[in-house]
Amino acid sequence: MSEHVIALTINGMPQTVAIDVRSTLLDLLRERLHLTGTKKGCDHGLCGACTVTVDDERVVSCLTLAVSIDGSAVETIEGIGGPEGLDPLQKAFVEHDGFQCGYCTSGQISSAHAMLREHARGDLSAVSFDGPRPDTCAGRIMLTNNEIRERMAGNICRCGAYANIVDAISAVAGEQRA
Repeated sequence: MSEHVIALTINGMPQTVAIDVRSTLLDLLRERLHLTGTKKGCDHGLCGACTVTVDDERVVSCLTLAVSIDGSAVETIEGIGGPEGLDPLQKAFVEHDGFQCGYCTSGQISSAHAMLREHARGDLSAVSFDGPRPDTCAGRIMLTNNEIRERMAGNICRCGAYANIVDAISAVAGEQRA
């Protein structure tokens, strides 16, 4: 077994860990650091349950080798908010019933959190170019339901709470536009 020492900042806290070079970020988070909010769904990068951010970019942690992000900042669902203070997205998921079984919720919220940052910086999606140009907000494409669905397409909800998830994200995006 070949181990390598890496240094990461996880949810604002510096961490130095000796890990097997074959370890995924997901396994590091769950098994070594006991941050179990990030879920292992398909373990093939297809469902989005393990979505976290690395240096403010969404990644599926089940396909990300931990050694490949040495020196990076990682944010998990535990870093977004918790019982002492929910993030607006977490509150919106509760208010709009954006989950049923809850298994995908941490990945959905982590992905939506990053997606709202991507939108704020002006990133476009494939839907941004469909049909007539949607209204813009401060020079950006408005987050219509279709925009949100496209931008969240990598996150699967087996219970089918998609409409409520879109409503929750839309509510927060609306608050950010105001």
